[in-house]
Amino acid sequence: MTGKPERMTGARAFVECLYRENVEVLFGYPGGVLLPIYDELYDAHLHHLLVRHEQAAVHAAEGYARATGKVGVCLATSGPGATNLVTGIANAYMDSIPLVAFTGQVPSSMLGNDAFQEANITGITMPITKHNYLVQDAKDLPRIIKEAFHIASTGRPGPVLIDMPKDVTTDEIDFVYPDKVELRGYKPTYKGNSQQIKRAASAIAKSKRPVIYAGGGVIGSDASKELLSFAEKIRAPVTTTLTGIGGFPNDNELYLGMPGMHGTKYANYAIQESDLLIAVGARFDDRVTGKLKSFAPNAKIIHIDIDPAEISKNITVDIPIVGDAKNILKSLLPHVSECDTKEWLDKIAIWKRDFPLHYINREDAIKPQYIIEQINEACPDAIIVTEVGQHQMWAAQYFKYKEPRTFITSGGLGTMGYGFPAAIGAKLGRPDKVVFDVSGDGSFQMNSQEMATIVQNDIPIIIALFNNGYLGMVRQWQALFFEHRYSHTTIEDSVDFVKLAEAYGALGIRVEKPSDVRPAIEKAIEANRPVILDFIVEREENVSPMVPAGAAINEILDLERTQ
Repeated sequence: MTGKPERMTGARAFVECLYRENVEVLFGYPGGVLLPIYDELYDAHLHHLLVRHEQAAVHAAEGYARATGKVGVCLATSGPGATNLVTGIANAYMDSIPLVAFTGQVPSSMLGNDAFQEANITGITMPITKHNYLVQDAKDLPRIIKEAFHIASTGRPGPVLIDMPKDVTTDEIDFVYPDKVELRGYKPTYKGNSQQIKRAASAIAKSKRPVIYAGGGVIGSDASKELLSFAEKIRAPVTTTLTGIGGFPNDNELYLGMPGMHGTKYANYAIQESDLLIAVGARFDDRVTGKLKSFAPNAKIIHIDIDPAEISKNITVDIPIVGDAKNILKSLLPHVSECDTKEWLDKIAIWKRDFPLHYINREDAIKPQYIIEQINEACPDAIIVTEVGQHQMWAAQYFKYKEPRTFITSGGLGTMGYGFPAAIGAKLGRPDKVVFDVSGDGSFQMNSQEMATIVQNDIPIIIALFNNGYLGMVRQWQALFFEHRYSHTTIEDSVDFVKLAEAYGALGIRVEKPSDVRPAIEKAIEANRPVILDFIVEREENVSPMVPAGAAINEILDLERTQ
């Protein structure tokens, strides 16, 4: 750096740091201790989006990060403002999303005194952040912000929290923004071990029944093209986890869909009969593996992951390769050739023919699956963001995703209320895309206050609301495993969603007949404004197929056929 450092307050330095990190959108909510920062934001050349609840700010930042690949940024005040971020931070941690969350804090002199709106947010978030900071001296703020963005976006991405006491924002410093980050002990491994890569190539060459199991790490490392080249070169079928959807084109002949509890039968059968499972940027979570002891019983397992802590955490791995998925797939490609998988692929083709995803359509009731198919036909390039529940699984099963970052959902934490604010972030990050929030009537009500945000800011999101008057997924489990005793899962007639939309100044359209589904979707797209499509769907439709909890994944039930 040349010249004399500029003298400025911590609040001004905060804004300067965001400029240096090329932050485009800051999702936030003000409060007393943040007033110095908000005063600086008044004149800043930075898009600050005022949400109506801090939880929405962090989910919107996540949605922005997932849609763009950039770091999402949110800001909340101390105490309850900070704790309202906790669910979203945990969500980002579980799904490995790059996020920097800033919180205000009471003045340093009052820390530990149970002051008004004091909460130990660094202590609270320690288990759910990749790293967190309590800034104790204003002069450290630029360095800490530089480090936070680096940590959030490198290695296995994740959330970083920076807690800023009020005096840190008012004290004056000589502003110097570091050119580089030096963190002792933090050196993510990006290149795989060459010997392990050769071992993996040898195992692939010997395999007759390989399956590629790809997760969100493929999208996070921008490895979709390499995955496609790899799968087509060795002629191996590909299944993607919930957060990996979009990482492999769904219309490719090698695609198997999602595995696990609500995956396709043929994906589960293929994993169970495989002799080699190649996991790429994927966790072996319980929704995928089912009964651990019965998972992929005959398969040798190769696990490619940037986080060594994931290796052999749930499933014993034969060939671990720690590193970035994109780099390792690139390294593997020259060492592999087409496998003798014709007989294997022929067998899978028969499974696909005999056990396709299916539902029984009706002319007198709207099937949720039909809505997803119609959205797909009307707008195949849309970004689909979901809440959590039955609609989430139908959106994963029936929309044909062709590109990464077009399916955004809460995978690990399963956060109801996530989708709508995440859709706001996705739309701000990708204004060129039509963005749908596929929602249940239960999930939507957890953050429906953000209608005010999208109307005030003219953010054209389409909420495709599957209104069945139930907390649908819980009801499904009560139907299957608790003798249809629907204990506290009925929410019918709780709100008129069309009037709700109109009350906020949005467009509300109620759809009660299958023949009106497609025209309503097209009208919503054409309107290019905030819309709620209130689809009155068949009330007790189940997500099928389904693996009961604790069962092996090939013990999968076709609910339509067993009812």
